[in-house]
Amino acid sequence: MRILQILTRKLSSTFSYRQLHSSSNPASFGIAFDIDGVLLRGSNPIGASPRALKRLYDHAGILKVPYVFLTNGGGVPESKRAKELGGLLDVNILPLQVIQGHTPFKQLMRRFENELVVAVGKGEPAEVMSEYGFKNVLSIDEYASCFDNIDPLAQYKKWTDKQDVNQNNKSKHIALSNDPCLQRVQAVFVVSDSVDWSRDIQVLCDILRTGGLPGKEIAHQPPLFFANDDLAYQALFPSERLGMGAFRIALESVFNAVHPAVLKYTSYGKPNPFVFNNAETVLMQVLQSCHNNHQVDGRKQHFKTLYMIGDNPSVDIKGARQAGIPWFSILTRTGVFKGKENHDDFPADLVVDTVEEAVDYILNKECIS
Repeated sequence: MRILQILTRKLSSTFSYRQLHSSSNPASFGIAFDIDGVLLRGSNPIGASPRALKRLYDHAGILKVPYVFLTNGGGVPESKRAKELGGLLDVNILPLQVIQGHTPFKQLMRRFENELVVAVGKGEPAEVMSEYGFKNVLSIDEYASCFDNIDPLAQYKKWTDKQDVNQNNKSKHIALSNDPCLQRVQAVFVVSDSVDWSRDIQVLCDILRTGGLPGKEIAHQPPLFFANDDLAYQALFPSERLGMGAFRIALESVFNAVHPAVLKYTSYGKPNPFVFNNAETVLMQVLQSCHNNHQVDGRKQHFKTLYMIGDNPSVDIKGARQAGIPWFSILTRTGVFKGKENHDDFPADLVVDTVEEAVDYILNKECIS
């Protein structure tokens, strides 16, 4: 009887240790989700995305599989986007998990921290840059409002009803610093899709041709940065919509036609391999947050597989293929790609109908229930 009790205690102790070890053992894989065309179309969840994401959490709502959102979109701070996504997808999302096209702009903050920079795009481009630490930033709306008649078509744009807001912002920034009209713009950041192409191309040509002083003589072009170079993306309309890459082509064509030197610029976003390398680093940080009671040594822990789930072969799949091992690409049919077979030019490692099917495949392959 005593021998049986000893064996029972030993087996119970072994089971408890294994159960604890299993629950705290870091995952050897991570997932990067594109957003538009994979998880959402507009603000509507698609492909049973809320249900798919819930499978990455345990019954207590604790994240058990590290994942990030790797999108070329943006226009709002990562903290705000995380909150929006959490509401739409019904899961708890950390700002750390949101990697937007403009997120790498953070790394340029020290270079331009106190310099006058202009932020272009929909949403809150100046707020985005301010959150990154840029201290003297104006949106292109605010900047254009500083110059009388800089947009010759403004009188015909009946939809513009923000003049009071722009003037208030102008006063706010002038109170904090010198008149922007007298300062040289040191850099331009295209944070998100331009809303007013005609005005933005006009004003950007003015800035870039004159060394940052519109209306003055021709001078050296200040640096120009694009958050991504997507030619098209999937929105609510059945066919793809023109993206930031199309705006870049338009700006470049006009600038090169009116300026003796060609436009110089730097583009971020997928499929740039840098973006995927950065995503791996962030996924390791997310893994640390998943195991805050179990230290994960990033120098010893490596992901065996990183899954990129996207809908755009020339962006998501091309980027994962270029990044190489340990990336594994999964192409969904819910967005830009709608083909029956794999893509000819940028074939994915796996093609599925929906993001839920992609998550099912990953969890089955990784033996996660």
